[in-house]
Amino acid sequence: MYNRNSYIKKLETWKDKPLIKIITGIRRSGKSTLIRLFIKQLKDSGIEKERILYINKESLEFESIKNYRHLYDLVKSRRKAIGKKLYLFVDEAQQIELWEKAAVSLFSEDIADIYLSGSNSKLVSPELATLLSGRYIKIDVLPLTFSEFLIFRERENATDTDFEEFLKYGGMPGIHHTNWETQFIYEYLNSIFDTIVLKDIVHRYNIRNVAFLQKIILFIFDNVSQIFSAKRVVDFLKKENRRTNIETVYNYIKYLEENFIVHRVPRYDIKRKRLLEVREKYFLSDIGLRNALVGYRKNDINQLLENILYLELKKRNYKIFIGQMNNSEIDFIVEKDGRKAYIQAAYLLASESTVKREFGSLAAIKNNYPKYVMSLDKFFPDDYEGIIHINIIDFLLNVDFQF
Repeated sequence: MYNRNSYIKKLETWKDKPLIKIITGIRRSGKSTLIRLFIKQLKDSGIEKERILYINKESLEFESIKNYRHLYDLVKSRRKAIGKKLYLFVDEAQQIELWEKAAVSLFSEDIADIYLSGSNSKLVSPELATLLSGRYIKIDVLPLTFSEFLIFRERENATDTDFEEFLKYGGMPGIHHTNWETQFIYEYLNSIFDTIVLKDIVHRYNIRNVAFLQKIILFIFDNVSQIFSAKRVVDFLKKENRRTNIETVYNYIKYLEENFIVHRVPRYDIKRKRLLEVREKYFLSDIGLRNALVGYRKNDINQLLENILYLELKKRNYKIFIGQMNNSEIDFIVEKDGRKAYIQAAYLLASESTVKREFGSLAAIKNNYPKYVMSLDKFFPDDYEGIIHINIIDFLLNVDFQF
């Protein structure tokens, strides 16, 4: 098990704090491994193993824990037997009916330091948020970033081949335990995708027209990192003799969001300083899942690079928007700790027209926030008319860089 230090540090920061720790993320992104690594760290620090209770709802060992009462009684009896406060870990907690009632009671009675994981955003339910009134912290676990990908590949230095493989295969940790061949990796990724769609979405939301859902997914995967229009999806489906409406399309997309397949990023009108309610963008939790489903196409590299940058920015805890300045699009507006920056992403700045387009869009923003253009160019000047250029790979590897 490779140690994903940034997440372990977050858990260590919040250990023993009066907050419920909720770990969320797409299936197979590494949540269970993260929990096991943290449990090992607790034991290594001297915590007695009897004080650690790990309930994995994907294991038949805990099949009998079906509702909040079962969970509460199990933890309460362990606490009574040990005589000390517990460290409670519940993996895939959403499989326990009304689990939040047990969590609230155990928390209020100070019986355990509580860590819960789940692969559905509804784990942080409105009921839990209301009951706890902000007394929880949410930790989103994403698939591997490029720097983590290299650690899993046991590479000390990044090569062009490494980055191309990252573009093709994405960041699901499990791919590193398969034969390192496209056929085997994509078979594994397709099996994850089928599990998410069939078990987590079709079953949970009682979807009858699975083919319709798959068509919407294909459309989003094919148009990742592009301005989204539900009307385009409706028109696309009508051409295939499938009747639908905009509301249905957005309902299905909501299911994809709740299961962390896609992430919605709203647009922000820079000139008028307001959020826009339409024509947002969707990014994927993992580009490997997309490539396994629709195929890896080098012509899509701009879309893939933008998606990779989005995931990196999200991992670094930035608040992210898509910018609009008059008729120009700014790929990312990022904010954190009172700081703001504007970012344009491009594959290569190979022509004067590309340079003018990418840098010109940023130059039109008349404020003093820093502006960046990122590309795969290795020898482009670091500063172009006051706008900073950064090589994308250098940015991905410099994990301590902050805008």
